[in-house]
Amino acid sequence: MKKNRRFIFVGGILILIFSLGFSTLGNKDLELVKNLDIYYTLFRELNMFYVDETDPEELVTTSIDAMLSSLDPYTTYIPESDMDDFQFQTTGEYGGIGSLIRRSDNAVMIDEPYEGFPAAKAGIRAGDKILKVDGVPTSDMAIESVSDRLKGKPGTELVLTIERFGEEKPLVFTLVREQIAIKNVPYYGMLDQGTGYIFISNFTSGAGKEVEDALKTLKKDHELKSLVLDLRANPGGLLIEAVRICNLFVDKGEKIVSTRGKMQQWDSDYSTTREPVDTEIPLVVLVNRGSASASEIVAGALQDLDRAVIIGQRTFGKGLVQTSRPLKYNAQLKVTTAKYYIPSGRCIQALDYSHRNEDGSVGHIPDSLISEYTTRNGRLVYDGGGIEPDFEVLSDVLSEIVIQLYTQGMIFDFATQYRNTYDEIDSPETFSLSEEDYELFKAFLEERNFEFQTSSEKAFADLMQAAKSEKYYDLAEEEFASLEEKLIHNNLQDLHTFEKEIKQILQEEIVNRYYFLAGQIVARTQDDVQLDKAKEVLNTPGMLKEVLAGNQGALARAGTEVSLVH
Repeated sequence: MKKNRRFIFVGGILILIFSLGFSTLGNKDLELVKNLDIYYTLFRELNMFYVDETDPEELVTTSIDAMLSSLDPYTTYIPESDMDDFQFQTTGEYGGIGSLIRRSDNAVMIDEPYEGFPAAKAGIRAGDKILKVDGVPTSDMAIESVSDRLKGKPGTELVLTIERFGEEKPLVFTLVREQIAIKNVPYYGMLDQGTGYIFISNFTSGAGKEVEDALKTLKKDHELKSLVLDLRANPGGLLIEAVRICNLFVDKGEKIVSTRGKMQQWDSDYSTTREPVDTEIPLVVLVNRGSASASEIVAGALQDLDRAVIIGQRTFGKGLVQTSRPLKYNAQLKVTTAKYYIPSGRCIQALDYSHRNEDGSVGHIPDSLISEYTTRNGRLVYDGGGIEPDFEVLSDVLSEIVIQLYTQGMIFDFATQYRNTYDEIDSPETFSLSEEDYELFKAFLEERNFEFQTSSEKAFADLMQAAKSEKYYDLAEEEFASLEEKLIHNNLQDLHTFEKEIKQILQEEIVNRYYFLAGQIVARTQDDVQLDKAKEVLNTPGMLKEVLAGNQGALARAGTEVSLVH
């Protein structure tokens, strides 16, 4: 009853304030006050009269989340309990042991230990099951609770009890937590004698400095003639880090991005502020559908300034800027405050959240509203849907069997078993899964009773069920049987048909177990059609300059297959 009185008391004060202020408010403000009053009275009635006991905090949080979801997916409420995760997203730092965890088969296990941090240094491996944290069993613990126990103040100890494949007894590890800083550049190196490569995974604080250090090291240690920046699957992050990365390759004083919002305080221009490292080196940027936000600023700005050739797939199309606003009780609101515009003047936002369809869904910017812009050299580019690459190179679509091997944990579990069987493997550049190893993988799948349905089989089963319920099945029973025979897949046949693809995925996962993420990236570069196209553009005399000059005709005359921005 005290709880109800507290809500009534607070509500009464709010209503009094609203009433006293009515005479000085405009129509829009009056609507706001009116709806806040309605919300409070509704909440009070629910709290007092709903048949079961309600949780006020849960009700309010649910209503806040529903309200914000009607705007865009980037405007979110961050309660105090989630602030650590939010800070990690922007800084890439936290106190802990340095590993990802996952839940599988009612157990919490290490998904990936980060190279150079406590878990990896202690010898903890991907696939290790966490039985206890500081003596507390994890079997009935939510994965979020396990994560909270692993995190903590740097310098503090914790004890993990681990179950490992091939070990008869549990293993006990005593770890000391450290400040974990996830690298934005997990790998850089040389693709060939003259072509450098920098993989950028995020844009958290310090990304620009990491890319600068990598670039300077490559120039110092090698005869660097050209460079590939890999932004594929990079979700973005801090806008200022995108500007700093562009600054490495373009002159001081170049405008990289502008933000424009409803309020003038969000209108800003971001230009390069330092002398560049190298404005002449031939440059290619790799992107795909997973390249978003700050990744698109880098790719789009370097394209608009005709500084780099973009290769891959059209990017995600996130042209919205978020700002964090403090709320009471140590909570925050991450709110979309502006749109960003790259040097040509285009905004690359793909989805129009301000004009939803009748069913509430969000549509793409219509073709009628897409506008033409030009790069510095006069090449045509467009707004309204991400960065379109200068050369479109599509990655192979994963086969259904590979998707199922992933989702059912077969790739992960076999790699775990492999790592705990063999102490070492060849280098990431040369490691290859042998035919004997692949036969072991087939036996592993058989032992685990691996089965799956293709999309065609699922659709056929639904069709057959519908035909039976509508009494059409008997009329076409023979045709159904014939179609079923043609559609049904065979596990053994699929394992043979897609052997090359499966092997490549297995090799990358296994390499990760021995050489961590950096090694996995190296293994991935050994068979990469987009990277092959980048090397072709960089190593074909005059090709990159022709593209940046917009001279498609010259390339065609030279017999080069092109798919330029159009």
